[in-house]
Amino acid sequence: MNRSTGAAAVGAGALFLALSLPTAPASAADTAPRIDLRVLVVTDGGPATAAIAAELDSEGTPYTTVDLTQSNRPVIDAAFLADTVGGRARAKFQAVVLPNDNPFGAGSAESTALADFEKKFAIPQVDAYTYAKADVGEQPPQFAGILDGTEAQVTDAGKSAAFGYLSGSVPFENNSPDVAESYGYLAQPAAGADFTPYVEAEIPGTGQKGSLVGEYKHDGRRELVVNFVYNQYQQQFRLLARGIVDWMTQGMHLGASRNYFAVHVDDVFLADDRWNSDLNCTPGDVDCPGGGGTPDEIRMTAADAQYAAQWSKQRGFTLDMVFNGGGSEMFKQDNGGSDALAAQLIADKATYRWVNHTYDHPFLGCVQDVSTVPWKCATNANGTTQWVTQAKISQEISDNRGWAQRAGLPLNRAELVTGEHSGLKVLPQQPEDNPNLSGALSLNGVTSLASDASRESEQRKVGPALTVPRHPMNVFYNAGKAAEMVDEYNWIYTSKADGGSGICEGSATTTCLSQPLSADGYTSYIVPLEARTAFGHVLGNDPDPHYIHQSNLAEDRIAYPVLDSVLDKYASLFTSSTPIENLPMAQIATEMKQRAAWRAAVAANKVTAYRIGTTVTVQAPSGVAVTATAPTGTVQQLALGTKTFGSAYAGRQSGWVTPALLQTQVTLRLPN
Repeated sequence: MNRSTGAAAVGAGALFLALSLPTAPASAADTAPRIDLRVLVVTDGGPATAAIAAELDSEGTPYTTVDLTQSNRPVIDAAFLADTVGGRARAKFQAVVLPNDNPFGAGSAESTALADFEKKFAIPQVDAYTYAKADVGEQPPQFAGILDGTEAQVTDAGKSAAFGYLSGSVPFENNSPDVAESYGYLAQPAAGADFTPYVEAEIPGTGQKGSLVGEYKHDGRRELVVNFVYNQYQQQFRLLARGIVDWMTQGMHLGASRNYFAVHVDDVFLADDRWNSDLNCTPGDVDCPGGGGTPDEIRMTAADAQYAAQWSKQRGFTLDMVFNGGGSEMFKQDNGGSDALAAQLIADKATYRWVNHTYDHPFLGCVQDVSTVPWKCATNANGTTQWVTQAKISQEISDNRGWAQRAGLPLNRAELVTGEHSGLKVLPQQPEDNPNLSGALSLNGVTSLASDASRESEQRKVGPALTVPRHPMNVFYNAGKAAEMVDEYNWIYTSKADGGSGICEGSATTTCLSQPLSADGYTSYIVPLEARTAFGHVLGNDPDPHYIHQSNLAEDRIAYPVLDSVLDKYASLFTSSTPIENLPMAQIATEMKQRAAWRAAVAANKVTAYRIGTTVTVQAPSGVAVTATAPTGTVQQLALGTKTFGSAYAGRQSGWVTPALLQTQVTLRLPN
C-alpha cells in the first residue's frame, strides 16, 4: 500500500528532477547503487508506526506498508528489498520504519535480510517505539512510566542532526489529569555503545538525563531509537515528526512540510446578533423561534479597529478582513451618514488582507423558511426547492467589490466567502449546492471559494472555483463578552440535569462538560482548549485558515487571548528559521490543488524517484509538479546559470519544482 500528498501543474512531457549531491569521482558514480526515494513502513498495527505513516502522507513522501498482522503480507527478504536494474544494484527503499528494534525475532531470516540490506546500501532505520535495552545501545531504563507533562529537551547533538528547527523544549501533553496520555522509558547509553541522545528528559529522583530519542550506530547501521509511545495527533510527536522524517531520509526527500496559520475575521463592517441568556438563543437569528424579539447587536468601534491594527503590527501577523460593505452603508443611514469604524479600518487598510464576503451577507442557498427551528428550504407549488437566483448572488459579489474599489481596499477578485458559506450544501436542510452558484462565480471571476472545514474537510470544485475549507474557531459569532461565551457554552455543552440544553447527551460528536463552567471559564477552560485545537492544525502541515467574527474583536475582544496563546506557544517552541506561514486564501487553494494532484500521481504509482551517486531523478506525469525538500544552499540548474530551489524553511529548502524553460528535466545542485 502506497501513500503520499502534494501536487501542481508543469509543462508537457515527463518530469525529471535531478538533485546533485556533493561532488564524487566519476568512477564512484559509475558503480554507485540506485536508491529509490521510497520509505518502507513495517507496522504491527500500533499507533507509533501509524503516526509516522501519517506524517509521510502529510508531507507527500512515498512509502510502502508491510502489515505484520496480515497473513498474506510479503516476506521481507533480499528480493523484496533490493534487485538489479540495468546492471546496477538497486535499493527499493531509502529508509526503514519498524514498530520496534526487531519485530521479526532475533536471528530470523527477515531480520538478517533487513540488516544486510541496511549495511549494504547505508539505509537508516527508525525504531518507532522500543524498550530501552542493550540491543539498542541503552542501559535498562531508570524510569518506566507516565510521561504526561514531561518537559523534554532537544540536545545540541539533536539540533545538529535533524531537530534544529526546535528552540529546545519538547513538552509532553497533559490534557487530562484523569487520563494517562503517554508512556515511555528514560535510559542512558550503555557502556561502550555508540549512542547519542537527541531528545532527553530528567530521570525522576536522580538528577540525571535519560534519552527519549537517540541514534545508535552499530555494525555499519544507524538506528533512530524512540523510547516513548505516541499517536499522530499528540503535540510531542507533531513537534518531532519533521525531524524524524528528515533524519531517516538524510535531509533529502520527496514531499515537504510547513507550519501554517491564517485567521479570517468575518462580517467586518456588519453588526452580529448577540446571544440572549434568558431566551437561550440569538434574537434576530434563525435559532430563535419567530426571531426571538429585538436583536442586541455587537459591532466593532473605531477604538477596536485601532487595537486590531496595533495588535497585528506588534505580532507581525496579518489578519484577513472578510468584509460586507453594505454593513457600513446601513450604519451610516442610522448614524448621520458617518461610520468611524469604517474610516479607521480603511485608514489602516494596508495592515490587513481583504476578502469579499458579499455586500449584505444574505443566505445564498435555498430560500430559507424560518418559521420553524431549525429552518428548512422553501419549496415551490410543485414541491421543488426555491433557490436564490444567479442574478442575486452575482449582484452581492459585484456590489461588494464595487464598494471596496470606492474605498480603495486592495482586493483579490478571485477570492470569495459567502455568508455562512451559503450556496454550498448544508446538511440536513440543503443536501446539494445552489445550482445558480457556479454561474455567478463564473461571471465574477471567482476561483477560490471558502467552505466550512467542519462540514467539508476536503477541497472540491464548484464551477470555476476550488473550495478552501476553513476551520471554525469555537469563539462564538454572537458573543462580544467573555460572560456571554461562558453562558452559551454552558447551554450547549452541559446536560439538562446541569441546566444545559442536553444537546451534548447522546451525541456522536459532542461531549458534555462534567459540570458547568464557572464565571472565569472563558479564560480557564475555553481559551486553552481552542488554542490547543488551533495549535494542532498549525503543527499538522495544514494551510487551511481559521475563522472568527468581527464581534470577537469588539467589547471584551475575546479572540485575542486565543490568538495570542497560539502565537506565544509557537514562538517558544520553534526557531526563527521555522516561521508560521500565513497564506492568502487564493494561495491556499493553489497549494491544496497541487497536493491533490501529487497525491493522486503517487497513489497511482506514476512517480518514479531514485538516486544514483550524486544525482536524484524523479519522473512524474505531465501536468504534475514535484514537491521536494533538500539541504540549504540547493540551486536549480538552468540552461544558463542557476536559481534558488524552493525557499528556506526549518533549516532546509523546500517547494514545488517544475522544468526550466527549454528543459524537460530539473537539476538541483547541493552545496559542497
